[in-house]
Amino acid sequence: MSQKPKNRVELDKMRKAGELAAQTLDYITPHVQPGVSTERINQLVHDFITEHHAIPAPLNYRGFPKSVCTSINDVVCHGIPTEKEVLAEGDIVNIDVTVIVDEFHGDTSRMFYAGEVKDNARQLVESTYKAMWAGIETVKSGSKLIEVADAIEAEAKQHNYGVVREFTGHGIGKTFHDEPMVLHYNAGHPTQMKRLRSGQCFTIEPMLNEGTWQTKMLDDGWTAKTNDGKLSAQWEHTLAVTDDGYEVFTLSPAGYKLPPYG
Repeated sequence: MSQKPKNRVELDKMRKAGELAAQTLDYITPHVQPGVSTERINQLVHDFITEHHAIPAPLNYRGFPKSVCTSINDVVCHGIPTEKEVLAEGDIVNIDVTVIVDEFHGDTSRMFYAGEVKDNARQLVESTYKAMWAGIETVKSGSKLIEVADAIEAEAKQHNYGVVREFTGHGIGKTFHDEPMVLHYNAGHPTQMKRLRSGQCFTIEPMLNEGTWQTKMLDDGWTAKTNDGKLSAQWEHTLAVTDDGYEVFTLSPAGYKLPPYG
């Protein structure tokens, strides 16, 4: 089933949710430093969202125990913040925030550097950012999701990066994870061949790995790591299809694009 396009009132609510999600990442930026625990990041994110009269969507979602996902180095996605996990010099970390504002979800993630990072890590982070935007820029009414996948794969192939297959983008609105499923690789899936319609909302959130695309799940049932222990990076935006293109709801109000920020 394809997602029903949202009306003007619903799209305005999506904008507000997306803006708060992006503001949350802007707020946390100066706190992402060596020596800071991922639990500290979680608490700051939780407090910021609730102080803005919104709900941190990950908390208790299908049993997830925290308000934000923090995925360091070879963690592909859904890393669980803990007091024991402390950022070290040279780490790269994805912080994934989803808020609920007036029943609607805003979902976005960014990569951050803890101090100075190695050139290979920087290249992976920047290429994944380019891949996300290459996918976004294919979107318009009448385009197909397979164009998103092809654009992302083309960027990944320039550095022989693996495009993660087990996790996808997704439709979003009142429901956190809705149709359509947004694959970031060309699977020839029927969903990828349906034409997009103005007013549909979804995330594009490619995960690129330095090595194999394959991942493994830890015993906690949430944390996914690269199968070969190499680095992974992810970026995510929530957007809507428009008649002649797209509208991204989760752009940084501070104008942040690539790390290091500021």
